[in-house]
Amino acid sequence: MADRPRKMGLRRRWLINSIVPVVVLLLLISALVSIAFADNYYSGARSALEAKVNAGAEYFNTYVMTGYDEYYRGAVQYCATFDSRERVELQFLTADGTVELTTRSLTVGLRPGTSDIVETMRTGQVGSFTGRDPVTGERIVAVSSLLKFNGTVVGMMRLVTSLRDIDNQVIMTVIMVLAITFAALVLILLSSLLFINSVVAPVSAVSDAARRISRGVYGIQIPNTYADEMHDLVDDINDMSVKIGRNERTQREFVSSVSHELRTPLTAINGWGETLLGDVDSGSVDSEAMRRGLTIICKESARLTNMVEELLDFSRLVDGRFTLQVEPTDLQAELEDAVYTYRELFRQDGIELNYHSGKDIYEDPIDGDGERLKQVFSNVLDNARKHGGSGKRIDVALHRRSGFYIITIRDYGHGIPEDELPYVKQKFYKGSSKARGNGIGLAVCDEIIRLHGGTFDIGNARGGGAVVTIRLPIPDKKEGRNPDGKQ
Repeated sequence: MADRPRKMGLRRRWLINSIVPVVVLLLLISALVSIAFADNYYSGARSALEAKVNAGAEYFNTYVMTGYDEYYRGAVQYCATFDSRERVELQFLTADGTVELTTRSLTVGLRPGTSDIVETMRTGQVGSFTGRDPVTGERIVAVSSLLKFNGTVVGMMRLVTSLRDIDNQVIMTVIMVLAITFAALVLILLSSLLFINSVVAPVSAVSDAARRISRGVYGIQIPNTYADEMHDLVDDINDMSVKIGRNERTQREFVSSVSHELRTPLTAINGWGETLLGDVDSGSVDSEAMRRGLTIICKESARLTNMVEELLDFSRLVDGRFTLQVEPTDLQAELEDAVYTYRELFRQDGIELNYHSGKDIYEDPIDGDGERLKQVFSNVLDNARKHGGSGKRIDVALHRRSGFYIITIRDYGHGIPEDELPYVKQKFYKGSSKARGNGIGLAVCDEIIRLHGGTFDIGNARGGGAVVTIRLPIPDKKEGRNPDGKQ
């Protein structure tokens, strides 16, 4: 139920921000169009009458006005022959505004008193009136023009027409405009609803998936049937779900592995401690057994110390407190120390450890942390023994190429499954290996080499086994710069 307000809110915001302005704009346009059409119809009718009354008044003033009698006979004849009598009423008014002659006898003797008559008498120009007839109450348009004889006003010619047909035409036009506007609004609303639903549906699916992920349901996948930006978003959510699930599983395995790794040396230490304590209490101390027990206790204590150091390094790595004590360092010496340290251990396990350095290696120190670099070499050698020791051979080589020291450590074991290669440097990751370890050593090594400006790569070697390749930049003696140009 918590989803509904958000989905309705999205639709409501879309309607308010997108549809309402469009509706207001369309209504405003339809109103302006309707007003324009109405004004065009009314002004057209008025202009036609003005042209007609101008022509009639000019005819009278030019050809008929030779006397009042001629004027009256001409007016009677003009009314009789007026060709627009079906639609327009022709009136001849006296100088005081009384209807004297008309094509419709019902208005004879009336005084309309409309503004067109007043305006014509005042200005001498053609006057017009649009509104309701004071006598009949009908909506009309009327125009008037003066008739003169020897400069004296003898009357007015007035044309009057009903606006009934024009009003009906205006109403039909307005209805048509409103119908078109309504159809456009319906079309816009339907297309907008389809669009917003096409957005809300995937957003709801993504929201539901994110909510389930937040509740601990990892690895779920949203069917991706979209072809726009939602396709990328759903892909990202699915990828996030998979990675969170993998990380969650990896962390559980890490906790289990660390618990096991801690339990094993602690059990040995505790067991031998109780054994030696019992021998002391009984007075039957066997020096050989005590030596063996103390050796195991020291060995397991060293293992615990190394594990705690790795966990501390990892904590610093996560918190961003992982730093180096940088000073001029003899890389070859640090690597050879690690090789000589592990050579005897490997020999006891029946593993041959070979070391080779190129002839182009010189005593050029690098700017680095010798202890951290030795930690990397030791960790990689120990991993080679645990995961590739079945090949009974490990090769270590140091070369100099294109401004870099290149260290390779290769074993001849079973190698790394191809699908696990992209993840072997991730924290907590152990893959399908059953060997001891907490899964953070390689992540720490990768960070140490990165802080030295180098690269740490793991892959499978041609012919079998795994190979670790470490590249570290050699400073430029002349300028004190690394090959990449950094200080």
